[in-house]
This record gives sequence, C-alpha cells and structure tokens, in this order.
Amino acid sequence: MAERRSWFFFFIACAVSVWGAKAEFKFTVPVGKLFTYELMRETFQNDFEPLSKLYAGNLYDDPIIFKCKLQNFPDLPEWIRFTQRHPYDNGFLYGTPMVPGKSIIEVWAVNKRSYQTTRQIVVIKAVEEKILPYQAEFFIKLREIEKVLPPAVQSEIKADLQRLWNTEALEIVNITNALDRGGRVPLPLAGHFEGVYVKVGSEQYFSNCLLKVLNPEHSRQCSGADKGAKVKVPGECNFCSIPSNCITWCKTQLFDLSNPTPAPPAPTMGSGIMEEGGDFDPPESPPSRDYFPDYIVTVIVPLIIAIVLCVLLAYVMFCRREGVFQLYHHHTIHDNADELRNMAADRSGPPPLSTLPMFNYRTGERAPPLPSDSIPLILAQQEPHSDPEPR
Repeated sequence: MAERRSWFFFFIACAVSVWGAKAEFKFTVPVGKLFTYELMRETFQNDFEPLSKLYAGNLYDDPIIFKCKLQNFPDLPEWIRFTQRHPYDNGFLYGTPMVPGKSIIEVWAVNKRSYQTTRQIVVIKAVEEKILPYQAEFFIKLREIEKVLPPAVQSEIKADLQRLWNTEALEIVNITNALDRGGRVPLPLAGHFEGVYVKVGSEQYFSNCLLKVLNPEHSRQCSGADKGAKVKVPGECNFCSIPSNCITWCKTQLFDLSNPTPAPPAPTMGSGIMEEGGDFDPPESPPSRDYFPDYIVTVIVPLIIAIVLCVLLAYVMFCRREGVFQLYHHHTIHDNADELRNMAADRSGPPPLSTLPMFNYRTGERAPPLPSDSIPLILAQQEPHSDPEPR
C-alpha cells in the first residue's frame, strides 16, 4: 500500500512539474494603457524542485534569471520591456501597446544553482480603445524602475497624482526608466537613483495646479534652476505623501490630445507613363576634371617625403660623429683581420703593431722606450764574509 502511495505521489509531482513548465497566461490590455506582469521567483522555484518538497521537505531559495523573447523571434516586441535587477529579485514585463494585436511571449527561467530551466508562455492581446485625451508626464527622481512597477507602489503614486489632478478618473499610461530617455547612470552610493517617468491620462481637463506648469513664471524659474536656483513649488499643489514619490516640477509636461493634428494627405499615385508631347532632355555630362593635383598628392608628395627621410638617414650614419666612429671602427676591424691573415701566412715576420707597447693605433707610430739604468731588477745576494774553502 505504501509503495502504491509513493508511486501515486511521484506521478502527481511529474504532472505538476510538466504543467508548470508549460503554463500559459493570457492578458487583455487596452491600447494606450500600461501593462505590467511580475515574474515571481517562487512560482518558478516550485517547477524546479517539486520532488524535494514532497519527500525530503527541502525548501530552496535559488538565484533565478529570466530570459524573455517573442515566440519564434530573438527579441521582445518594441513596446514591451523587461527588467530584473538581481537574480534574487522578481522580474517585470511592462510596456504600453499603441496598436491592437496579439503577442506571445516566451519566458525562460534559469536556476543558477542547478542550471535547470523551465518555460512559461504569456499571451498579451491588445484591444482597441479610445486614447485618453488629456495626459501628463511626471519625473520621480528618487525612484528606480523595478521599485515602481509593483501594483502597491503604482497605487501610491496614482493616489498622489489624483489629488494633484483633482479627479479620481486617472489611469497610468506609461512608466519609463530615465536611462531609456538619455539619463545618466547614477553613482553606486546611497541616495542616488536612476529616476523614472510616469505618464498618466484622464478624460477630465487639467487642474489649476497642472496649468501652472504652462505659466511663463514657471519656465523662468526652471531656467534658473539649471544655474543652481531653487524652484518654488506652490504650497497648495504639493500632494506628496511619501518623499520618494515626489515629482520634479521642472520636468512636468502636459499633452492635450483632444484635438489631434490631422495626418498629411497621402500622395496621389500616377500611372507612371509620361504624357505625350514631352521630349526627353537628358542631363548634361559632368565637366572634365583635372587629375594632376590628385596625382601630386598621392604620388609626388610621398616620394619627396621618402627621399628626405633617406637623406636624413644618410646624414646621421655618415656625417654625424657616431656614424663616423662606427665606420672607422668597422675599417679597423677589417685591417686587423688582414694583418692576422698575413701573420698566419708568414710566421717569421715581425710582431703586429697592435701588440707592441706604446702603439698608436691611429697613426701607427711607436713611442720611444723609457730610459732605464743597467741595474738589474733582481740583484744577486752576496755574503759579506764567505769562506774560500769549500765546506
């Protein structure tokens, strides 16, 4: 009975693992609205180690990295982005579709401990919907993209912007990392963040606080802020409940899409046949060109430079002191070699001049020997009183 139960649990574990690896999630997103999907590490961890949990009770917290791509393509669609800061963090798929359509995303999770992989399918269907006519974009300086994408943080930011806009009918249109907009990478120090851009939209017109962004006084203050001046935020328009969610007023932009600019008319296509009565006027031939300056630049100038370099090298080798000394030393070696050959042919000849004392190797003259007395270097030792008879 116990053996049957163990086999039963084994088949259940296999079925759960296969189902988790081939799981498919479907989402319907309106065009022009933000889509966010969080890839939970715990969900994929269950696919990696199902048997260990059932039998041994081991619970792992492995580092997991995600690889996302469009099905049958190497990259993601242009409107979808993926972010994951660290293998121990969850990943996020986010973006705003601008045209209706269907996208099938393959999510591959790689366990960095066991190098196991599992796959998940995410089907995103973008449906046509009316674009919100009034939109505003805000810059949040003290935030990073993966810290803003969770739904709880989005709700906090949305609540502050609802009070600023003075309406509850507010939707988040898009969230963009500041690095994707040309921002600089911050220093790896505490208190330095990348920053994010949050765009929201509504059916209601802008509030009085938002319209102050269009005042010339606001533009003047922001231009002075680039030189170090402080921007005065209106007290009645400061609805920041959490300091990290406060917006930067100088980077706030308003977009009125209620009266969109009409698209230019499409060009009319003709028959492609020239009308009768017209004569073909071929273009005139280009004027003749003088190639002699090009010849001078490409041939004569490099040749002159090569000749000057050769003359300079000859001057250094044959006219400078170092070159003359090397040539003289070279000739001296040849003369000594000839002298040694002559000595080898006739051994009864005089000794070579180079071996004589006080020999001048340049002129070949010998200096006279130093005068010396006839006193021998070693004197014979004589006994003062010697016995004439031998002993």
